[in-house]
This record gives sequence, structure tokens and C-alpha cells, in this order.
Amino acid sequence: MKSIPTDGITYIEPVPEGTGEWYYGISREHGDLYEAEEIFRDGGQILGNSLCLIHYPDGEVCWPVQKEPGTYLERPAFLDGKIYLLKVDFPGGKIRIFCFDCRSRETGLFTELPLEEVRNCYNLMLHTAPLCLTRQGDEDVFEIVWPERVRFALDPHESFFLRQGDRLFFNRWYEEGEGTGYRYWEETVVRDLRGDVIETLPGDVRVMPDGQIWQLG
Repeated sequence: MKSIPTDGITYIEPVPEGTGEWYYGISREHGDLYEAEEIFRDGGQILGNSLCLIHYPDGEVCWPVQKEPGTYLERPAFLDGKIYLLKVDFPGGKIRIFCFDCRSRETGLFTELPLEEVRNCYNLMLHTAPLCLTRQGDEDVFEIVWPERVRFALDPHESFFLRQGDRLFFNRWYEEGEGTGYRYWEETVVRDLRGDVIETLPGDVRVMPDGQIWQLG
């Protein structure tokens, strides 16, 4: 058995989207990013949270971005040998994206945006590819906040999970009936950057560790 020193973080999962070498663990002192934002807006104190990266199979642990009061980290994303990390600075009014080089193990600031660019941090996260910062608000609207600006309405049962160039992939779920007649199913909706549906696929789509995209259905 290998002991991994994670400073109290007890759950890890693969870094999205397309790597089998790196896992991440994140502490949730104030819940998720949106909940931390609500605490800050209500005048509460944000202590910050921690994110570790763990390399497989040797178990090397890296702490790419320092924990700081008033800031909060969200899940990372992988692209072309680099891991990108989202950090929101509530008192400073900034959204920062950091880049961790998987080869050199060095981290640097990649880009910075005003926090006022988003209505709130509800489902604010990084996706690929290309790297983009997205938000799917509680008002049933999907947005790409950076590097371009995209905004369109969604079905209430849709959730974004993958970008491939100008193709945006959304999971859509259905349910009908009750008791023994109850039925639940999912499909994948592919939209363009205007929000128009390009195609609808049965089942789910998964990005595998080597970057392959598998359709399940």
C-alpha cells in the first residue's frame, strides 16, 4: 500500500479531459465555488481552499497554487501536457487561470479577467479544447466567458461537458412515468457556437485518458 500525503484531502479523481497520468484532489472548506461566493457576498470570511495534483503511478504530490484567504479554487483541466487551474479572488475582483507544466512542474499565471465579467460563479469552470472558461447559470443559460464570448439559452435538462473546436457537447436527460412505468434516459446534444443543434446522439460521450472520444449508446 502506498501512502499519499494530501494534507487531509481524502478524495481524488482524474484531471479532465484526457490524461491517465494526473489526478487531483480539492478541499471544500466552503462548499463549491458558488457557495463560497455567496458567503463572501453575505459578508462572511473565506479562508481559501487547497488543490493537489498527484502523478500516477509514482504518487508524486504537487501543490501548484497556494491557498490564500479570500480566494477559491475550482477543478482543473488538462490540455497538451499542461494542467490549467481556475482561481477566483473575491476581494480583488479577479478571475485567474494558472498553468502547471506537467514536465517542469512549474506553475505560472496564464491569464486574468475581471470578476465582473460573470453574473456569478455558478458552474464557472474550465473546459477543453481549446481551453475555455464556461459558465452555465441557474437561469438556464450557457456562456463561454473566455477566450471568446458566447451566450445562448438551454433546455433546463441540459448540462455542458465538452468542447471540441466549434462543437459543444451537452448531456440531456429525460424521465417519464411513475412506479413500474418509470423511465429515465440520456442523450448527447451537439451544438455550434450560436447554440444551434448540429446533431443528437443516443447515450453518453466520454473522453478517454489518451484523448479519444467514445460514444456510449
